[in-house]
Amino acid sequence: MTTLVFGHKSPDTDSTGSPIIWAWYLNEVKGQEAEAVLLGEPNTEAAFMLERWDLPKPRIITNVDDDQPCIVVDTNNPAELPTNINGADVRGIIDHHKLVGGLETKGPIDIRIEPLACTATIMYKMIDKDMAQAPTWVKGAMLTCILSDTLAFRSPTTTQEDEAIAWGLAKDLDLDPHAYADEMFAAKSDVSAFSDAELIRMDSKEYEVGGTKFRVSVLETTAPATVLERKDSLMASMADVAKEDDVDQVLLFVVDILNEEATLLVPNDLVKGVVEKSFGASVAGDTVVLPGVMSRKKQIIPNLAV
Repeated sequence: MTTLVFGHKSPDTDSTGSPIIWAWYLNEVKGQEAEAVLLGEPNTEAAFMLERWDLPKPRIITNVDDDQPCIVVDTNNPAELPTNINGADVRGIIDHHKLVGGLETKGPIDIRIEPLACTATIMYKMIDKDMAQAPTWVKGAMLTCILSDTLAFRSPTTTQEDEAIAWGLAKDLDLDPHAYADEMFAAKSDVSAFSDAELIRMDSKEYEVGGTKFRVSVLETTAPATVLERKDSLMASMADVAKEDDVDQVLLFVVDILNEEATLLVPNDLVKGVVEKSFGASVAGDTVVLPGVMSRKKQIIPNLAV
């Protein structure tokens, strides 16, 4: 049976590119039949990657069958995976996030989790000498994933390994990584075609803090004004999304990639209290700027308090 390789719901660039990379490795190097699939529509930056490297968009699935062989990448959180994930036959996990718990497997599996900025960085290390036979599009997808997750080396999650591997890939591809990242971020920043609810869910994850359930949404952009000019309608939609997704509150961070800061929308007293307790910031209106905050994984989630 074909092994399905997939990342988390609301797939970003890493959760779109890494399944494609690993499916190539399993098929072409290991001789194992595998298919990259997605758990939703890729975001605009991931779509740019697919077009730039002439990659077909993977098939989108909503669930997995009992005993379906699969490999999970870029997450280990059951809440971000198909409902029947514990009925499937999970045979491997490749990830760079903290262990959440709750996944059950049919037997012992291969797990590789490292404190790096990007899943594709880990895959590069795992593929090792077989990278010599990797086609251009695999290297292009890897570079795109790393530049995305590191925000072109600006993110505090960036490690020396992430940066060194990205520069090596860029050299192989004859690309300036910073110029290429500018193209990526321009694609990511064009959100004109998306509804407020789509923007809120585009790059979001659910977390529970002190009994309060949050959908923590991050919009990374080089043009924050184009998002913030929709502030009023976004805040109105946040309440609807919270109700539909069965969470208590949406937290929406608009990350300014170039100025290295985040603007958090503050629609009510609950969010105001979260800001004050989590980031020590005072709130005067319906937004608050958090200088230096760029990473949900390293700077937002670990600090959340209610």
